[in-house]
Amino acid sequence: MAIDEIIDCPVVEGPRVLLRPLESDDFDDWRDVRRRNAEWLTRWEPRRGFGQPDPVEDSQAFAMRCATRRRERQLGTGWGFGVFIVDGATRPAFAGELNLSNVVRGAFRSAHVGYWMDEDRAGNGYIPEAMVALCRFAFDEVDLHRIQVSIVPRNARSRRVVEKLEFRCEGLAERYLEIAGVWEDHLRYAMTAEEWCVRRADLVGSWLESAGR
Repeated sequence: MAIDEIIDCPVVEGPRVLLRPLESDDFDDWRDVRRRNAEWLTRWEPRRGFGQPDPVEDSQAFAMRCATRRRERQLGTGWGFGVFIVDGATRPAFAGELNLSNVVRGAFRSAHVGYWMDEDRAGNGYIPEAMVALCRFAFDEVDLHRIQVSIVPRNARSRRVVEKLEFRCEGLAERYLEIAGVWEDHLRYAMTAEEWCVRRADLVGSWLESAGR
C-alpha cells in the first residue's frame, strides 16, 4: 500500500484490540485513564516542557496534540494510535496508546515504537497483540526496514512485552532519555524486516488469528 493511501491511518485490528488515531472526541475517556494512571506513568515518561499546557486537564491542548499527530501522518513521520479493547466490550474501551514515531525514510527506513497501557488492564496480553498488529502495519504497509523500542531497565512490565515477542536486545544506551529530571539508561530492542519476514506467520497466527497468549 502506498504512503498516500495510508495518510488517514486506517484502523488496525487484532482479535481483542482496535488501534485508531485519537480524535478530539476521545478527550473524556483519554483524560480519565491518564488521571487514574498518573502516578504509574510519571515513572516512565519524559516531563512536559516548561510552560506547555497539560492535555490531561486542557481539552484544547489535547485537540492540538491530536492535530499534531494528524500532521505527522500527513508527512509520513509518525502514526499514533489509541489502543481500544474490544474483548467482550459493548463498545471499544480506550486503554492506552501505541505510537510509531520518528519515522525516517531514505536509506534508514526506521522508526521508534512507544506504548503505555492502563495499569488495571496490564498483564492481559493486549499490548503484545497490539504490537504484532503494529509490526504488520509498519513492515507490510509503511514499508519500514527496522523498528526500535527503548525501555528503562527496571520497567519490567514493558520489557515483558518485547521479550514475549522475542524482539532482539541490542544492548544498553546509557543516559539515553531524561525522565523526571534524571538521565535514564534504556535497553534497546529492535526488529528488522528480515526478522519479521521469518517470524511473521508465527506472530500473526499466535496473536492476530487467535485470542493471544
